[in-house]
Amino acid sequence: MCGRFTLTIDPAQLEDAFHGYQFPQPFAPRFNIAPSQPLLAIPNDGKLTATFFLWGLVPVWAKDISIAHKLINARGETLAEKPSFRASFKYKRCLIPADGFYEWKTNPGIKTKTPYYIHLQERKPFALAGLWSEWNSPAGDALRTCTIVTTQPNPLMSTLHNRMPVILEKQDYAEWLDPAPRTPESLLRLIRPFPADSMRAHPVSTLVNAPANDRAELVLPVAE
Repeated sequence: MCGRFTLTIDPAQLEDAFHGYQFPQPFAPRFNIAPSQPLLAIPNDGKLTATFFLWGLVPVWAKDISIAHKLINARGETLAEKPSFRASFKYKRCLIPADGFYEWKTNPGIKTKTPYYIHLQERKPFALAGLWSEWNSPAGDALRTCTIVTTQPNPLMSTLHNRMPVILEKQDYAEWLDPAPRTPESLLRLIRPFPADSMRAHPVSTLVNAPANDRAELVLPVAE
């Protein structure tokens, strides 16, 4: 799964990395983005502009927003089958900019887990594949929410967890953001593990376990 991630660079740097896309300015660096919190995402509405969504998908048919905490991730292999995701997979996809994410490694024989920070070798930002939805409350208020798509782990991630977020290649951004309805068959090739040799991981402080902690020291390496 993917339960925490970071977006720590400023908007100008982000626009350099995501050429042709627009970002709100300013926004604060985030070192511990957690479910139920706002995150930046670029929806496939044809505007190529990032806006804030709440992390945790609320499908249009949901009676209330309590379902969101169960839908922070979407298994890529079953997007076309699950009622919670199939409409968004067809009609509402998004890019979720990040520059790293966290995963917790199980330690054999003890109850505690070790958090790891995972990033690209070049420490550049990247796009996670996401789905979004717009839910209307009984009072008529619109709420935009999203989820992160996951897939099988690459060899690096398999040492930490049995899932990993889908990191899209730059050349695939436009296809994932196609505003037109898409068939599952036309998109499933994009849902694959990112190359392990382009990624790095290191253990970090357990301070990251608490969503209230959101500061630069969280991504610094610590001894295992």
